[in-house]
Amino acid sequence: MAGRINDEDVKAVRDAVPIDAVVSEYLQLRNAGGGNLKGLCPFHDEKSPSFQVSPSKGFFHCFGCQEGGDTITFVMKIDHLTFSEAVERLAAQAGITLRYEEGGYNPTHQRGERIRLVEAHKIAAQWYAEQLATGPEADTGRLFLAERGFDQDAAVHFGVGYSPQGWDHLTRYLRGKGFSDKELLLSGLTQEGRRGPIDRFRGRLMWPIRDIGGEVVGFGARKLYETDNGPKYLNTPETPIYRKSQVLYGIDLAKKDIAKSSRAVVVEGYTDVMACHLAGVTTAIATCGTAFGGDHIKILRRLLMDNGSARVIFTFDGDAAGQKAALRAFEDDQKFAAETYIAVAPDGMDPCDLRLAKGDEAVADLVQPRTPLFEFALRQIVARYDLDTPAGRAAALDEAAPVVARIKNSGAQHEVAVQLAGMLGILDTQFVVKRVAQLARWARERGGDRQERGAPRGGRQQYAAAPAPAGPRGPALNLRNPVYATERELLKLALQRPELVSPAFDAYGADEFTAAPYTAVREAIMEAGGAESGVDDPHGYLVRVREAAPDDTVRAMVTELAVEAILVHRGVKDVDEVYAGVQLVAVRRRAVERRIRDITGRLTRLGSHGDAAELAAVQNELWVLQQYDQTLREHGAAAL
Repeated sequence: MAGRINDEDVKAVRDAVPIDAVVSEYLQLRNAGGGNLKGLCPFHDEKSPSFQVSPSKGFFHCFGCQEGGDTITFVMKIDHLTFSEAVERLAAQAGITLRYEEGGYNPTHQRGERIRLVEAHKIAAQWYAEQLATGPEADTGRLFLAERGFDQDAAVHFGVGYSPQGWDHLTRYLRGKGFSDKELLLSGLTQEGRRGPIDRFRGRLMWPIRDIGGEVVGFGARKLYETDNGPKYLNTPETPIYRKSQVLYGIDLAKKDIAKSSRAVVVEGYTDVMACHLAGVTTAIATCGTAFGGDHIKILRRLLMDNGSARVIFTFDGDAAGQKAALRAFEDDQKFAAETYIAVAPDGMDPCDLRLAKGDEAVADLVQPRTPLFEFALRQIVARYDLDTPAGRAAALDEAAPVVARIKNSGAQHEVAVQLAGMLGILDTQFVVKRVAQLARWARERGGDRQERGAPRGGRQQYAAAPAPAGPRGPALNLRNPVYATERELLKLALQRPELVSPAFDAYGADEFTAAPYTAVREAIMEAGGAESGVDDPHGYLVRVREAAPDDTVRAMVTELAVEAILVHRGVKDVDEVYAGVQLVAVRRRAVERRIRDITGRLTRLGSHGDAAELAAVQNELWVLQQYDQTLREHGAAAL
């Protein structure tokens, strides 16, 4: 069995790898104020960013789906890793050598499955690249690249390699690196032969396919020899680390420029990506042996941040297959907030051929957005009908109108409907507009667009700048209630700025928090050693509080409060002892007032017929509380 990773090493990994650096490998982050960053959540679909990262706390939290945690948690969730696998990956990035208890560290046996498969692919990619660079057999591969305008520097930049024609060259090499046959078969790098595992890729040019984090998870292999009876392109099969519908070739190289420019260019092949990047179009990406679909859109949306100026340009061959691919892309068009366009070279050449024939400038010019994707799709539909006849125009309208009705933005829908009327040659533009609007209304009535009918986006209430929590032990809290709002602020201070509220906070009882979720968080804080324990070790303190939470829902609430911005009132420049004192006093005074009301009711029940000693004790307690309340009112936090 794998040994348990030393606790000190886990802490060192958490401290060494900034959470914003890790998260930004997967999605674009922007300033959210208060030192926090925001982006589109990678764990659920959303139109506006509710996912926040706090670099200073080392935590993330989504106010939409409630996912949250630290750097290790994020890596576990985003890449479906175990705790140990996530720590091992982050440790490798930080250059930290991990120590394992219960028998020490054995890389071969103690690393998780995904880590092992990724490592096998990394080694294979390096080996393939070496074969292309120095192997005498790879002349055919080098010639193939040269004929398409790619020199050795280009091959190195994209990690292109060559797989020799023998049966088991790579298999034997990876065995020598300590990988078992079971691991090699699981990775997809080998396959079962008559006498055991053999190389899956033989005599082919190899493109490493990397995930958005830059790790090699698969390969695309191009046939080079006529004697090869396989397909022209052979990709890695589905494996535990490779899902072709969830990867985009070149995304590791393009992601920063996609986020920076709010623009992505989707091409059809590996050499097209290479040609675009070498021509200066560094936002180019491609699918890997599958149509562009919903999971690919999710990847791009997180990088584009769905801002209004974002653009996605599709390039397809001008043949029937290219047109079919464009129409498939249009089917998912409405999943983008970005504007989508199509680019087809006048002579039907792909970016690789275009660069060879006309140079880099021609490629850059090709991907300038000109034809909106919806216009291309509508023209393809309309072209199938005889528009010179009333029947042809009516049939074209019947097929095209539902396509326009799917456009969610009502203004854009109206504009496109007018364009459709022009394409069809229908003079009565309003007839087409009304037809499209009617179809859109029917779709909404069938429940096809709940958001258009007023369903809350994200499903969360809003109070000032803070999302209302879904309580871990009850329904969502209404933060318009000043009692809940103040308790929330005090807990945020206790988690984020413990030096401002300790040691006073630690003396507060559980009954001073009226909302059950907040009581649970207060108990977790005390279980972790109290707010005072967080003054000298803020990050370790937050980790301890999360670990002290009794269940996942309370743990999510802790993360939410640790990440959410503290609501400084207007006129207050910063969070300081004065602001913290106001929250401390407000929570304490409300608790005192509740106690005063309880005792007043008890006195009423005792009346003049109660036991004299009990009556006197209750009256004395009431007097003490009233005096304490007056002191709090006059002296504020100094009276705590």
